[in-house]
Amino acid sequence: MRRYDRVKRAVDVCLAGTALLLAAPALLAVAALVALSLGRPVLFRQQRPGRHARPFTLVKFRTMRGGAGSDADRLTRLGKLLRASSLDELPTLWNVLRGQMSLVGPRPLLMSYVDRYTPAQARRHEVRPGITGLAQVRGRNALSWEQKFAADVEYVDRRSLRLDLTVLLLTVRTVFGRRGIRADGHATMPEFGVPAEEVPV
Repeated sequence: MRRYDRVKRAVDVCLAGTALLLAAPALLAVAALVALSLGRPVLFRQQRPGRHARPFTLVKFRTMRGGAGSDADRLTRLGKLLRASSLDELPTLWNVLRGQMSLVGPRPLLMSYVDRYTPAQARRHEVRPGITGLAQVRGRNALSWEQKFAADVEYVDRRSLRLDLTVLLLTVRTVFGRRGIRADGHATMPEFGVPAEEVPV
């Protein structure tokens, strides 16, 4: 796996760096729209667990208003558009360049989830988290948490450059098809590890 890890890292740096350069006009345009719609700061920053569950600061474009209320209530019209097109994820390429994330891997979730995982589910942290992954191309937020984690662990066991390329190609279809953007009644997904009757919608 050491050779795979080295090659994967080289591919991440090359593709993420190229994507950031090519997407520079889109980054500036989205930043301006977010600033006009939500004000500053333009970027959303949050601690997320990386490889071996070590925390890092994830960066994305803001899609929600501040204040009280559920995520679904605070999500703006522009935010819905950015999430549907995955444009809110563009700044995350910086996390890839810094080595905190990979292009492909299990999505980095909340720090509060780490202690809720079973030992099998916690294996998702054996690799760098990704911008996209098996769970995203198999249904995204239309999947249950159990299905997502099963896909994450499957990726850990099967990871290869061929699988990474397959996931990247399928991600294009998923994004353009706007599939599985959110679970019913939620901005993305209900909170993991909380009984359904206690989750605000």
